Amino acid sequence: MFKKILVCLDGSKLAEQIVPYAAEEAIHFEGKLVLLQVVQEPVAFSPGIPGDAPVPIETAAMVEGTKEALDRARDYLEKLAAPLRKRGIQVKTVAIPGGASEAILDYANTNSINLIAIATHGRGGLRRAVFGSVADRVLRESGLPVLVIRPQDEKG
Repeated sequence: MFKKILVCLDGSKLAEQIVPYAAEEAIHFEGKLVLLQVVQEPVAFSPGIPGDAPVPIETAAMVEGTKEALDRARDYLEKLAAPLRKRGIQVKTVAIPGGASEAILDYANTNSINLIAIATHGRGGLRRAVFGSVADRVLRESGLPVLVIRPQDEKG
């Protein structure tokens, strides 16, 4: 049933808590895991003409910074993938630039994903209104089964 499982990660220990759940689903359904990390691209705008919308700009330093962040993300994902592969699970790692929820939804829709696994950081109230919720948007807009956990804070 779940032959291709997208595991959404952000580089945090909290987000990594979804991995064992996704791994068990992959084992049970003889599926493949896709470990995905979205790297936020830096955004800058030129002041533009008063009354007109600002124009986004891209500098060589911004492009290089994104490239380096993608390389770090790939290394991070490969480290997470290694013990899963030792358990006999097929794992693909993917690091892509973009906005988190948009990139996750796009990847899932264009790569035959059957299940999305994601941890929520459990923000509520003003923090959620300001920062939004990637897990919430994925849950509402994907049209796919979504495995969501609220990870346990390492402090408690």
